[in-house]
Amino acid sequence: MRTDTNDSWLARALARTEPEDDTARRILDAALEQFTLLGVRRSSVDDVAKRAGVSRVTVYRRFQTKDRLVEETLLRELSRFFARLDAAVAGLPTMRERVVEGFVVALRHSRAHPLLGGMLRLEPDVVLPYLTVQGGSSLGATVEYLTGHLRRAQQVEGRPDEDPRPVAELMVRVAVSFLLNPNSCIEMEDEDQARAFARRYLVPLLDA
Repeated sequence: MRTDTNDSWLARALARTEPEDDTARRILDAALEQFTLLGVRRSSVDDVAKRAGVSRVTVYRRFQTKDRLVEETLLRELSRFFARLDAAVAGLPTMRERVVEGFVVALRHSRAHPLLGGMLRLEPDVVLPYLTVQGGSSLGATVEYLTGHLRRAQQVEGRPDEDPRPVAELMVRVAVSFLLNPNSCIEMEDEDQARAFARRYLVPLLDA
């Protein structure tokens, strides 16, 4: 997969809308289903085309390469992830409450997501680098997304005007660590315990 800057991924994900072209939407839906069932490595453009009910030429005409198709599928899912997070915290009055609920929703959605959950099971060696040592795309974009929320909270809530990026990165890395290895003395499958964890350990970072 080609690599873009974090800002590029974030901007593209946040600005993303569903393709107006019904065929492109059908191809992306098919790609999501195909990658979820068999993983990226074992899936070909022909497999996606067959699942979408189109020719491989039609797929290449719209997405040029398999890497581009994978990237566009991931970008659409990242956009949906951010939209779900925004909807979950939009009605909460303070950044402290949004951090707590955002942490819980992010864990819940990531674990239940068919593509991420499926790829972690089928191809962990493919997914793990993009969440760890090569996490300069979707992971970096998530840090930028949270940084923007924290910066706006600084202005609205009168917080000190300091760079919130380190706090955002630490919060994202904590969430990713629980996603990758849920075995812990803290039962993150229990949302009440997850909220208690976020209140005790993540919320104080806002004042660090």
